[in-house]
Amino acid sequence: MDAHTRSIFAVDGLAHVESYYADTANTVEPWPQLTESIDCDVCIVGAGFTGLSSALFLTEAGYDVVVLEANRVGWGASGRNGGQVVNSYSRDIDVIEERYGTRTADMLGSMMFEGASIIRQRIEQYAIDCDYRPGCVFAALSQRQLGKLREQRLLWNRYGHTDLQLLDQQEIQQEIATRRYVGGLLDRNGGHIHPLNLALGEAEAIRHHGGRIFEHSIVTQIDHGNPARVHTSKGQVRARYVILAGNAYLGHKLMPRLSRLSMPCGSQIVATAPLEEQAARELIANNYCVEDCNYLLDYFRLTADNRLLYGGGVNYGGKNPLSIDAVILPKLYRTFPQLKGIKIDYRWSGNFLLTLSRMPQFGRLEDNIYYMQGDSGHGVTLTHLGGKLITEMLRGDAERFDAFASLPHMPFLGGRNFQVPFTALGAAYYSLRDRLGV
Repeated sequence: MDAHTRSIFAVDGLAHVESYYADTANTVEPWPQLTESIDCDVCIVGAGFTGLSSALFLTEAGYDVVVLEANRVGWGASGRNGGQVVNSYSRDIDVIEERYGTRTADMLGSMMFEGASIIRQRIEQYAIDCDYRPGCVFAALSQRQLGKLREQRLLWNRYGHTDLQLLDQQEIQQEIATRRYVGGLLDRNGGHIHPLNLALGEAEAIRHHGGRIFEHSIVTQIDHGNPARVHTSKGQVRARYVILAGNAYLGHKLMPRLSRLSMPCGSQIVATAPLEEQAARELIANNYCVEDCNYLLDYFRLTADNRLLYGGGVNYGGKNPLSIDAVILPKLYRTFPQLKGIKIDYRWSGNFLLTLSRMPQFGRLEDNIYYMQGDSGHGVTLTHLGGKLITEMLRGDAERFDAFASLPHMPFLGGRNFQVPFTALGAAYYSLRDRLGV
């Protein structure tokens, strides 16, 4: 690693992207831009859930923390995602055990429901108004998928998570007004949120504990050393430790070896006009969030004002599609044909970071520079867990952080130039299997 590394933190605008979340965001005091040279214990690059969770745990523990954000708090995936609080990882524990062994599976299994618990605790402790609603349904489109959900229930039971209910076809149709699903699994410890308001609320909690966040403060350079120096266009931060928490929006020049191990992927979401209360309850009876079991899955839920928020699809490489409606509306109408022609008030895209193993990548680049990235679609919960683990590690207990850091970080086949075509080819194979039900 060169002692002098340069980057431009990826930017495509300074305000939150136009979305339902941005239009219904809570009003908070804005954060300043960094315009001076300052010192701290920990400098965090990125004010999404990874950076915010880390900063909040660290400030609670008494660390002096500075967070640098190129745009606004929650500007990236943390303020644009589907708002699904989904337990576990993008690879379930049986796959983890087969790949990495029983000890690793036991360690990761003991933590796979902790992220959701952290979110609920944060909401309660800091009175964060983010429309939290309990309950998440995994919906099966085939008997093969339903069989996998039965296995998942047994696996999760093994690790102490028993608040699960298998749903047969009649039961899932009572919950969701569609004939697409043959059954499902209800996780009462999952749920859904307004993610941007959760991020803004966590930032206010950091403010309460004396943490400093600087918006519109693009990281242009990191000088390794003790202290490390993190430069922006108008200032710099000298820190004992640096945490890279930009995920899909960090850009590939800051730490090229990280970008070789991961790939930004786009997901698209629409939000309908508000439904009448009775119509909303008929659509999703108990206001659970839902995701199907396909490899390229669809996900949906109701918002606090009874809009249907529907997302899905993956755009490898993270470029926006020409038409979000063309991607999402056929999926929405296939699930809910009764909504055909409903007005769409919002449509937006956001990127998440995919790894080849579909497991998160935690680790250290230098003696005092750490990273957490690549939650592969499970970022809402995993980021909150990650913030707790890196705080434990900096306080001297690295066992749980190292359980993730010890996982092999595999590059995509063919390097960066071939990430997209090779990954899309694999996705096409698994999508075909989903359609055939095999």
